[in-house]
Amino acid sequence: MVRNLAAVALLGSALAPANALAQENGRYRLEGTETGYVRLDTRTGALSTCTEQQGQLICKMATEDREAYENDIADLQDRVKKLEDKVSTLEGKGGSAASGLPSEQEFEQSMSYMERFMRRFMDIAKSFDSEPESPGGGATPGGRT
Repeated sequence: MVRNLAAVALLGSALAPANALAQENGRYRLEGTETGYVRLDTRTGALSTCTEQQGQLICKMATEDREAYENDIADLQDRVKKLEDKVSTLEGKGGSAASGLPSEQEFEQSMSYMERFMRRFMDIAKSFDSEPESPGGGATPGGRT
């Protein structure tokens, strides 16, 4: 009997630091049940049922948590589907409406206008160089004297 008491005391003193460490971390709390354990997350209030299998504690979410988790996944899948549809719609338009940039054809047409403008402008500038000076030679700009 004294040996049993000594063994229990020794075992209790060995488990005390581990128990103190678990309480120090304090996030999860385990309670024994007939079929295993119930784990409480003290931060979120989530409950998990745990069983011991092959020397390891395996925890699964409680039914309500699983349902909420699955609802969150379904909501996220709906959002992803909507975003994918929006992307495919924008890609189908060639991206011009979304980005505000002109199409390749519009760009080429604009460049053609600019090229014609520059050629005509340069022709006008060259015509000033090739014109002979007026016979008076000393005329002031605007025809003023």
